[in-house]
Amino acid sequence: MALSRSRRRAVTLTVVALLCGGALYEAGGVVDGLRGAAGGVVRPFSWVVNQVAQPIGHIFAGSVNYSDLVAQNQQLRTELGQAQMQAAEGAAATQTLAELDAQLHLPFVGTTPSLVSQVVSVSPTNFSATVTISKGSADGVLPGMPVVANGGVVGRVVATTSHGSTVRLLTDANSTLSVTFGHQQATVLLSGRGVNDPLAVTAIPITTPLNVGEVLYTSALSGGTMPGGLPVAKVKSIAVTPGSSTYSAVVTPVADLAHLSFVDVLLWEPST
Repeated sequence: MALSRSRRRAVTLTVVALLCGGALYEAGGVVDGLRGAAGGVVRPFSWVVNQVAQPIGHIFAGSVNYSDLVAQNQQLRTELGQAQMQAAEGAAATQTLAELDAQLHLPFVGTTPSLVSQVVSVSPTNFSATVTISKGSADGVLPGMPVVANGGVVGRVVATTSHGSTVRLLTDANSTLSVTFGHQQATVLLSGRGVNDPLAVTAIPITTPLNVGEVLYTSALSGGTMPGGLPVAKVKSIAVTPGSSTYSAVVTPVADLAHLSFVDVLLWEPST
């Protein structure tokens, strides 16, 4: 009887041991299952976080890229502005060189020495027409000296300072100049009538024909206020009064007096 109890106990312990081992084995599977389950639970949250985080990352990346784009755009605008400024300066320099070149190549001046000067201000009124130039007595400029520009006579120096001069233009109402024309070299008086009016030539002998389009030149007579042969004006129209021994003409300056940037002062005095 006692032996039977011992055998049953041994069998029971063996069975319990087997059951515990099986339980532990199964427990390992359960743990793995729990791990898998935990992963299954966490995984959706990870997906949601990733889906939310990725657009936010894109937004930050886009912000950085946009800032770079703005900076690049600003840089391009700056470079474009500099290029445009350089182009404008280049065009201005080219124009200035062209004007200077025109002033340095005045065939009608001949061998008369001259001084290139810049026009620094213009003071036209209805009757008074003067300009101020950048050369004066310190540069050898004297009152009475002729002033020419590309095309012909501009006027005469009427006042000087050390480094500036006032030039009275042909169109000034107080301007008069002896001019000649034709093969007979007839001499007549040309007068200014104001900025907005053409020049006038009166008392032309009826026996001396003058044609529209003809150019009038400075007189070479002794005592003239300018050297002879300088182009002054072109005939625009002629007015003849029947029975009169003289007629008149309306003329316009051959030099462009409205757009003077540089002029030439002829270093010439009547006494020479």
